[in-house]
Amino acid sequence: MTFTIRSLTAAAALCLTTGVALAANPMVGGAAMYDNKTIVENAANSADHTTLVAAVQAAGLVETLNGAGPFTVFAPTNAAFAKLPAGTVETLLKPENKAMLTKILTCHVVAGDITSDKIVEMMKETGAVKIKTVGGCEFTAETRDGKVGLVDGKGNFAVVTIADVDQSNGMIHVVDTVLLPAD
Repeated sequence: MTFTIRSLTAAAALCLTTGVALAANPMVGGAAMYDNKTIVENAANSADHTTLVAAVQAAGLVETLNGAGPFTVFAPTNAAFAKLPAGTVETLLKPENKAMLTKILTCHVVAGDITSDKIVEMMKETGAVKIKTVGGCEFTAETRDGKVGLVDGKGNFAVVTIADVDQSNGMIHVVDTVLLPAD
């Protein structure tokens, strides 16, 4: 028994000194997500978030989302962007549309490190929770058909498909729909 405890203690110490987490983040887009990397560093490794990363770069938000934070990002997948009307993404990525792209992207970011447990706990009290984003949008977190998601400014429901992906500067929750501002 002593040998087992020592072995476990040694293994835990090795994990802590080498930066290996004892509780792993979920995989996203076929890639491991590391809690010692930033939101942008992890998103760049996800095959499901290449459009989001390109949009963050075009909007000039890489430095911000690599910053200290903490930030919670509701990260739409490539499939979420593909649900937008044809040509929308290409139009938004043009330099002359940087302000609108920035608005949309910052409407996916909340100040703070917000876990799904926090959101669900708040929803238990009121049934739905208003969430204010750094982009000035206000969305509603609610449950539909047993799925937790956000209602955006246009009434679209974005389901959280992967929750609680811990980052060095916050949290990512993967969503299946691009969140749009009301105006």
